[in-house]
Amino acid sequence: MTSNQPDLVLANARLVLEDEIVSGSVAVTDGQITAIDQGSAVHPGAVDCEGDYVAPGLIELHTDNLERHLQPRPGVKWPGKAAVIAHDAELASTGITTVFDALRVGSIVSDKRSRYGKYARDMSRNILDLRAVGALRVSHFIHLRAEICSETLIEELDEFGPEDRIGIVSVMDHTPGQRQFVNTDQLRTYLSGKYGMSDEHMDTHIQFQIDLGQRNRAAHQAKAVAHAAELGAIVASHDDTTAEHVAQSQEIGVGLAEFPTTLEAAEACRNAGISVMMGAPNVVRGGSHSGNVAASALAERGLLNILSSDYVPASLLFAAVTTGEQLGALERGIRTVTAAPADAARLDDRGRIALGKRADFVRFTVAHDVPATRGVWVQGRRVA
Repeated sequence: MTSNQPDLVLANARLVLEDEIVSGSVAVTDGQITAIDQGSAVHPGAVDCEGDYVAPGLIELHTDNLERHLQPRPGVKWPGKAAVIAHDAELASTGITTVFDALRVGSIVSDKRSRYGKYARDMSRNILDLRAVGALRVSHFIHLRAEICSETLIEELDEFGPEDRIGIVSVMDHTPGQRQFVNTDQLRTYLSGKYGMSDEHMDTHIQFQIDLGQRNRAAHQAKAVAHAAELGAIVASHDDTTAEHVAQSQEIGVGLAEFPTTLEAAEACRNAGISVMMGAPNVVRGGSHSGNVAASALAERGLLNILSSDYVPASLLFAAVTTGEQLGALERGIRTVTAAPADAARLDDRGRIALGKRADFVRFTVAHDVPATRGVWVQGRRVA
């Protein structure tokens, strides 16, 4: 191959650009997009996409999927690096080419019945070690979920520095009676279903968590926000429920609201200039599994900016297509998983099919209203 030839050409595709879809081809050299042409011609050496969609690679800002690979069954612990590789391969297969792996910081160590341990430092090191030797298919950053209602948040945050690729620090408050669990009956259902807690255990656990949140909330929030600034990370809120929550988020410099639970909170985010991210499973299922506001209701009102696969990687493309159909423009749905999360995470080198951007792509078709991936590329290299 001569030096003036591209490394990759995807031709005869429906290219999903930021504001329109055009028939054409995209050429790649040294991992970057170097040409975009319209038309259905397929020149020798090009990949014939047969009229399939080609969109920018999907960008995932918050996923708990790694935890599922770390503990594939209750009580079963999987080797950390093996879990990362399996998680990475699953993301690639669904069209996700950039991921912010969500890892909890802040643990409970003093109470035997409520104990959950530290793991973020070790897992982030596994991710970064595998990335350093080229063992991962997609681009990984770290998202630290700073649990306010915990005992060890400050010391766990201090273990991370600017070299750790921390892109997001989210301020999480799971104190019973707050935000997602303002209704403690819903919390009881969750604890019973996930952990099999007895009523007596739940009573003890809930009171312990309430006391812990009251004791540590202010200091832990201040530390999370300060450390995000030291790391150069954006600050996200989590489960905003009221306009007052959003006002508090605005005061501490939040730029991204993860999963606001009410229409009131989403409207307040828009007025405050805070991007709203909702769960893709919420879209696929037609509503929230915990009784919160439906993502589709926010999309109808222009209040939905970003989608996250949360706990189902395959839901991201599915929900983007569904949202595009709801809004009457596929490119608008795809924007919620490409350009919008790129902007929110300050990644100006990806998220769009445009000259000079990273050559991250997902090729897909839609069969019976469900998208099926047919090829995924990261910096021009096929990974799925």
